[in-house]
Amino acid sequence: MSIIMIILQNSLYSVSKLFKYLVKWMSFPLFIVNKYIRSQKFSFLFSFVSLITIGGIAVGVTVVTIALSILDGFDSVISEKIINFNSHIVISSYGDRDLEENSEIESLITTNLDGRLLSYSKFIAKNSIIKSKKNSEGVLLYGIDTEKTNLDIKKMILSGEYFDSNSNKREIILGKKLAEKLKLTVGDRVTLFTLQNNKLPSYTNPPMISQFSVTGIFESGMPEYDDLKAYIPLSLAKSILKMEKKISGYNIRLKDISEIDLLVESLQESLRYPYYVRSIFQQHQNIFTWIELQKKPIPIVLGLIVLVAVFNIIGTILMNILERTSQIGILKSMGANRKQILKIFLIQGVYLGTIGIILGVVFSLLLSQLQLSFNIIELQESVYFLNSAPIDINFLNYFVVSVTAFVLTILSSIIPSIVASRIDPISAIRFN
Repeated sequence: MSIIMIILQNSLYSVSKLFKYLVKWMSFPLFIVNKYIRSQKFSFLFSFVSLITIGGIAVGVTVVTIALSILDGFDSVISEKIINFNSHIVISSYGDRDLEENSEIESLITTNLDGRLLSYSKFIAKNSIIKSKKNSEGVLLYGIDTEKTNLDIKKMILSGEYFDSNSNKREIILGKKLAEKLKLTVGDRVTLFTLQNNKLPSYTNPPMISQFSVTGIFESGMPEYDDLKAYIPLSLAKSILKMEKKISGYNIRLKDISEIDLLVESLQESLRYPYYVRSIFQQHQNIFTWIELQKKPIPIVLGLIVLVAVFNIIGTILMNILERTSQIGILKSMGANRKQILKIFLIQGVYLGTIGIILGVVFSLLLSQLQLSFNIIELQESVYFLNSAPIDINFLNYFVVSVTAFVLTILSSIIPSIVASRIDPISAIRFN
């Protein structure tokens, strides 16, 4: 215990000694800077050039933090929608052929995902044509186990209700966009045209025609789902498609998706042909690639903004050196050394940078909050998968951008500060 107390005392003594040294090291330069700030005549803090510099840094920090917040928002919102609405892993067949229901395959799935499997369910997926009284559209028809399905369709029902397991009616759930195209509401009837035996229609192989009642309309916020997908009970899909002992595949949900790529490889090796195992990231590779592509220009934008801010700071301090050449000479003639002069203008750069960074962070948080509250920036949903720009306020981004800007502020202040410290006092006093 006594040893710990001694260590703590020595640590506190070292910290206090360091703090006193820093105060002593900066006391004279801080005094001069404070005088300049309080003096309206010589205030470099609120001069026009200084305001431009502060504004440049603030705009740079604001732009970068908002850009990162929007990209993080896209990543989190779209990923969340895709993951919630789909399974983590899909097992289907090559060429979209039908699979025989097989208990051994289900045992292999459970064994390979031992301890990491949350749930799995069977599904049937077929391309179909859906027709209302006024319009017709192509649709991807899904037959799902209404009780065991691990898709979060129930949470996304916009109007109507989910399937009633006790009902014998032919019920269908449509996406909002699809329902709008077909001009359908809950309770309306639709006709489905599906291929029989997975073959093109002919006199000997006519399409299956069946009628359904719209029991619910869902909205996921993703056009790919709301515009193209329709859901019916699995038992009903087997009946109308004549697939009593066949399915299209399995939907699998995991407890944790951090090792999803390894699990997909393991399942593929165990199940082999004709089973085709894909992760959610492989199924929607175009969307996730698009998100990553949006992040690539950020370092270039950040670099350009930083370059402008650095030149602003250097130019501002050099102009202040020119304005105060005679004052520098007077300070040197009164005993101020090169280090003290260097510190004065170094502090000036830090002041400008700190104010710009604080303003940039404040503006960014304010604009982000306005977007979250009022959805000021609207997007074309068919292109960006969302109807407004998403914002994810990550304070780690703010910290990294602020620290980077602060370090660059210090570095850009060093060059003009060195120039000021080397001015000859006699020449400076004579300078006009």
